Amino acid sequence: MQVMQVMQVTQVTQVTQVTLVTPGRRGGAFLWSSHFMTQSASAVPTHLAMIMDGNGRWAEQRGRPRWMGHVAGAHTVRRVVEYAARAGVDQLTLYAFSSDNWNRPVVEVSTLLELFDTHLRTQTAKLAAQGIRLQVIGRRDRLPLALRGAINAAEARTAAGRRMTLRVAIDYSSRAAILASLPAASAVRGGSAGETLLPPVDLLVRTGGERRLSDFLLWECAYAELAFLDVLWPDLRVGDLDALFADYAARERRFGAIPHQASA
Repeated sequence: MQVMQVMQVTQVTQVTQVTLVTPGRRGGAFLWSSHFMTQSASAVPTHLAMIMDGNGRWAEQRGRPRWMGHVAGAHTVRRVVEYAARAGVDQLTLYAFSSDNWNRPVVEVSTLLELFDTHLRTQTAKLAAQGIRLQVIGRRDRLPLALRGAINAAEARTAAGRRMTLRVAIDYSSRAAILASLPAASAVRGGSAGETLLPPVDLLVRTGGERRLSDFLLWECAYAELAFLDVLWPDLRVGDLDALFADYAARERRFGAIPHQASA
């Protein structure tokens, strides 16, 4: 597959924006925001984070109820998990339900929570067999009791997985996680300072055409490469992932250093 046909580069206040247009895909453009546009130190991101946006719009474009978009999006989740594990990604974090998503229509929220429960119960054995460890981050006290039980059971059953960690954010707020990591909050909670924060993100991908983080892994994305895809989440295909990983591999991540320091 030809990875990209058109590259458009514009310089805006020292931040390079690159739009990659994948041939043969309508609305398949995605945008990178990065300070550096040269070669990378690693071909595969250790920690890949994804904002799975566009399920509802995918359904509406087809004259279907929004919840059907989430059902279609679940198939993409399985495709992405398999791809990431095969590619050698160490950690994959998926933004499934933000703390602000409680404001969505009741029917949509109920369907999402039921989908989470169903897929935890049907996919856990497969994850365990593939050596993938599942972790769920975010608040659990507002989730249905049955879903909390399914989460606990899935985490326990996959705890021995070492091939990849799959982390799903449900009722998650990065701002809340940062506040909870502070020493005073940790003391009240009875935990350790910083324990609610995750390892640094190498590559953050958002589908659906929006260009924002939406309270997802704000601390962890301090030096992440950012990719914003116009494609809706249910339409994400292996070819899009190939293009993302190829472009990531062509980057030099300096973390504030100059080139010879970064490669030393």
